This record gives sequence, structure tokens and C-alpha cells, in this order.
Amino acid sequence: MTGFDLGPLPERVTVGVEQVRRLVRDQLPAWGDLPVRPVARGGWDNWTFHLGADLVVRMPSAVEYAEAVEKEHRWLPVLAARLPLPVPVPVARGVPGAGYPFGWSVYRWLDGQTVSDAPVTDPIGFAVALADFLAALRRIDTAGGPGPGVHNWFRGGPLQTYDGLARGALAELAGADVGLDLRAAAQLWDAALATPWDGAARWFHGDVAPGNLLVRDGRLAAVIDFGTCGVGDPACDLAVAWTVMTGDARRAFRDRLGVDDASWERGRGWALWKTLSTCSYTYEDPEDPEDAADFAEARRVLGEILDDGS
Repeated sequence: MTGFDLGPLPERVTVGVEQVRRLVRDQLPAWGDLPVRPVARGGWDNWTFHLGADLVVRMPSAVEYAEAVEKEHRWLPVLAARLPLPVPVPVARGVPGAGYPFGWSVYRWLDGQTVSDAPVTDPIGFAVALADFLAALRRIDTAGGPGPGVHNWFRGGPLQTYDGLARGALAELAGADVGLDLRAAAQLWDAALATPWDGAARWFHGDVAPGNLLVRDGRLAAVIDFGTCGVGDPACDLAVAWTVMTGDARRAFRDRLGVDDASWERGRGWALWKTLSTCSYTYEDPEDPEDAADFAEARRVLGEILDDGS
């Protein structure tokens, strides 16, 4: 089976502070006098802005990302009531206006720093807490939940969706001297594609990444950005075992969540395609500090993926 055609990268729109201020004043006048300022590291799928001290405005950056707005308003209140850690819950919804073409949302601000920016003081405790969170998410009734699709870039669907991207990245890197064991990566990818899924659909987050995990005092405090959530194969949520965790923490995560061998291999495949893709579009410009940092991190993660024997 070949991958779906995911098409080119979305064409993003730009959103500025004054535009957000006007939208809030026009549509949510009770908050119209609150200050608006950009959120540091606001993300890719959404332009994100502080609204006063306790609220945040999320503005989808492309039509493809705007498809998640309806889903989040429908399902996040349901999920939040059944999860052991705070997650974003929308408190208001906006419509297109002021030159902005999509629906948008206001959430309560969740305090904390992302794993990308703050140290985890107890890696095993962090891994166990995240496993408990994902286990609770998987137990939630899936009736009526959104299956894989454009709204979440086919998270929860077959890993084959990303076969073209993974093989394209391998081909791109094959002609470069980047110090990567591409033969081993290709073998691991083939093995991941060959592992079966039992077909039991469960809720998943879809992007359990460093930028979506908040910590306070070194401990997991909240999980944010459910734009790729849905119902299907939850193996996509296992990629975090390699992108964030190492060694004993990864083993504790797997044991606590009770992951079978096939799911673990598919999860490693989800981590692999993304890591290969990051390597393929960041290796060419080592003089660019951002690309160089992203490539170095992707190489580190790839080492975790290839060396892990658990």
C-alpha cells in the first residue's frame, strides 16, 4: 500500500496583533479592552496571542488547520472532564472578519513551560505521568469521535500514509554526507510498516511533542494543542518515547502504558518518518542557526530510534 497524497505544505496567512485586537473588540466586546500580545513560540498550525493575563487566542494559520476548530469546540470539553491533567478548553469562538478568513478560538491560558524550554527533574516520573494521561485518553468512549482525515493529517490512520514522505527523505539524504545510518533507518521503516494494528479504535492526541507538554517545577503539568486529536490507532502518540525520553524513562513509559510489540514498532515508525523529514529539510544550511539546531536535535532523536532495543 502506498501513502496518501498529502499535497504541498499549507499556504499560511499572516495574523497581527492589531487584527486580533479588532476581532476581539468586534465579536467579544466584554474582552475588547484587554491587551493583546504574541505568545512566544506560538506554534505553526495556529498564530497564538495572549489576551489579558488569563486568556489566549488561537488563530489557524491555514485553511487545513482551520478544520480543527469545530472538532476542538465539540470534543475538548468532553475529553477534559475525563483526563488527569489540564488540557485546553475553549471558552469562546470567533468567526471570520477583519480580513481574517477562518474561525478562531479563545482558551484559558495554562501556565507552565514546554519541555523544549524547561528541564524535567524526574524523567521516570514524567514518563509515568504521561503514560497515565495517555491511558486515560484511550479509555474515553470513542462513539462519534473524529476518525483520521485532513483535519489531523491522517493521524491515527495507517502508517503507510507517510510512506512517500519517509522514502523521499531517505532518498534526499542518500546523496549527502550527514553521518546517518540510512540503511538501518530504511530497514526499521519497512519493519514498522509490516506490523499489524488490532483495529480497536481509541482516542489519541496526535502530536505528543516537546512543544505540547507543559512542565512546572520539573513535572508534567498539562498537555496542550489537540488540533490533531482523533479516534483510531493510538500508536502515533508513542513517538514521544524517542523524541523526549531516553533509556529507563522510555522503558517505564512503555511498561506503564502496557504497549505490545506491534504498537511499539508502529510508534517508532511514527517517530522515524518525522525525524527523517526534519533531517532532510534542515541539513543543507549548517550556517543557519535554527536549521543547524533542528538538524542536531533530529540526529539525536534518530540515534535514539535506531539504538533502542526495547
